[in-house]
Amino acid sequence: MVFSSFSFLFRFLPVFLIIYYLTPVRFKNLVLFAGSIAFYTVGEAEYVILLAGCVLVNYLFARLMYRDYMEGRGTKQKVLLVLALVYDFGLLFFFKYSGFAEELPLGISFYTFQIAAYIIDVYRGKVPAERSFVKLGTYLTMFPQLVAGPIINYSEVRSALNHRRVTIEQFEDGLKTLIIGLGAKVIIADRIGLLWNHVRMIGVSSISTQLAWMGAFAYSLELYFDFAGYSLMARGLGSMLGFKIPVNFRHPYMAKSVSEFWRRWHITLGRWFREYVYIPLGGNRRGRARTFFNLFVVWALTALWHGSSGNFLIWGASLLCALAAEKLFLQRFLERSRVIGHVYVLFVVPLTWMAFAITDIREIWIYMTRLFPFFGRTAVAVNARDYIQPAKDYWPLFALGILFSTPLPSEIYRRIRRRWAGSIAVAVILALGVYYLTISTNNPFMYFNF
Repeated sequence: MVFSSFSFLFRFLPVFLIIYYLTPVRFKNLVLFAGSIAFYTVGEAEYVILLAGCVLVNYLFARLMYRDYMEGRGTKQKVLLVLALVYDFGLLFFFKYSGFAEELPLGISFYTFQIAAYIIDVYRGKVPAERSFVKLGTYLTMFPQLVAGPIINYSEVRSALNHRRVTIEQFEDGLKTLIIGLGAKVIIADRIGLLWNHVRMIGVSSISTQLAWMGAFAYSLELYFDFAGYSLMARGLGSMLGFKIPVNFRHPYMAKSVSEFWRRWHITLGRWFREYVYIPLGGNRRGRARTFFNLFVVWALTALWHGSSGNFLIWGASLLCALAAEKLFLQRFLERSRVIGHVYVLFVVPLTWMAFAITDIREIWIYMTRLFPFFGRTAVAVNARDYIQPAKDYWPLFALGILFSTPLPSEIYRRIRRRWAGSIAVAVILALGVYYLTISTNNPFMYFNF
């Protein structure tokens, strides 16, 4: 079920919230667990057993592991940890990389990482093993973040799982955040994404350099507002249920380096790799050569997390090269100017996204020759004026995307959100969002593919 759909917004969500708010406090976790399973079952019924099995297996291993931890960490704990991780990542590998599975279960990349973080934290003694199967199931399957994150650490919601309440103010803030996220998805991402679809329909060999660059920028904005919009909707829904879901984006296109960009983009995934891969490998504490090796491992795994096809490996390698160059010499140069770093990010990041967006390696190369025609042969079928009409049609969306990529709208909204002007702004976003939902076909969030 997609958040940006009438079936979710005007059927599932109102009915669920009525039941949830009328349920006594001690049964709210059970209702949320059951509601989340029902949410997942719509469209993914054949994989709901897989999700439930993930909860059960990790619940049992964590309980056994924590009992041993209270007696002193030993070999048995390590064996239990390895078995749990083999189970979790084994299933992810089978469905995502083996080639034997016909399709990828929705959300498996996200909930696998989330439960892996939980089992590792129990092994480390950072958190106690959850004694209630329902609470652990609620943590893992919570529908606001089940299928595309943010990836939540158990420690972040443990207190709320034990006791929470939703005030009128929390509900209002959550509802407004939900609507703003919906607007980011259907008003900006889906509309500007039509330009990228137009470019792909023409064919990468048959577009001008100008249209190729417009397509790259359009896809960059589409991906950002699609995923950031989903994350905002997840945070809003979490607030309406009494949970504080972590921020997943902090205006990444305002960064002055690729390193900073990735500290602002998909923050919870970056945190996962930092806490459970990069730091355990030694981080940057063992010299420059080991640091680069650790970065290589992280970005190789990040690329594989997104997919096993060659384009993702190219995408990860291009980012690794940029990060290595910044650590070696480029960062000092970028920090000297407030302008150069921003221009650099806005130039480099869309280029890396092309390897993310185009799955055929040959087409990636052709697209690069369109962006930089002096590197390749000129395509025969190129219409040199093919960018003029799209520029006329899409410039308002580009302007809107650029504006909302900055902190300015967020700062203005923060100041007016308790006033009538803030309510009017949200009402306008809701009206436009519903309008575009009415005239558009179902367009699921892009990160559902991962």
